[in-house]
Amino acid sequence: MLCKTLLTAVLLFSVSVAHGGFVTFEAAGANPAAITSTRDAFRTAVGGGTVAGANGSFGGLRREINWDGVPDIRADPNLMPANFFNVNSPRGVVFSTPGTGFMVSANSGQASPVLFGFPSDLQTFSTQRLFTALNSPITDVHFFVPGTTIAATTSAFGLVLVDVETAFSSKIEFFDQNDLLIYSRDAMVAGNQGLSFLGAVANAGERISRVRITAGINTLVANGDLGNPNDEFVVMDDFLYAETVPVPELPTIALLALGLLGFSRRRLRQEAV
Repeated sequence: MLCKTLLTAVLLFSVSVAHGGFVTFEAAGANPAAITSTRDAFRTAVGGGTVAGANGSFGGLRREINWDGVPDIRADPNLMPANFFNVNSPRGVVFSTPGTGFMVSANSGQASPVLFGFPSDLQTFSTQRLFTALNSPITDVHFFVPGTTIAATTSAFGLVLVDVETAFSSKIEFFDQNDLLIYSRDAMVAGNQGLSFLGAVANAGERISRVRITAGINTLVANGDLGNPNDEFVVMDDFLYAETVPVPELPTIALLALGLLGFSRRRLRQEAV
């Protein structure tokens, strides 16, 4: 009976709460003007105003990444470190991918052609750089307290996708602290060179530990070189997300219950011998 009671107490502190849902913000069109009002509505919902502070912080409520501050040495043809926006410019995100790394596009005047070498297919929402994973359409975004290795969560995330031409080819997925899927949404089709904004804000206390972005079904191998010449090729521009907060430690009472549960189990085994 004691074991059962203690186990129940532990579970009350460890299982996920029910997820009430998210408010979705989405738009698509041929140019930045087509999605700006939706981007602005997302900003308003998250908070923080419109003037950026240090490391892309807006009023301590929201962070943004527009890639344009990435130095030339970290841009095409060179890789951008996955932790650049938690170490070099601390904004509380670290990226991962099943592919071979990450790249931001070159500015005009660099040796590499701009827009990853595809000026007839891509455009920017905020000039001049774009962002992509290499050799995979998947980018995972992991959240941290900016500039630290302390795991964190957020309550909102949105981004701009470039060149979504096919329905159901691009999407975002949100995962909670237990890595359970709590939200998924396909990006709207914008057409060749078009821009799509997709984001969501938690409306019932949900916490986002990881965001998975699927950008099309094709891959960039190198400037001007795709994984194949036929499938959808999608890249990314601005990221926007609510300020990250540290993952709370397991409450003391739960830790005590776990300790007592272990002690009780050992006692029962000893008595059974």
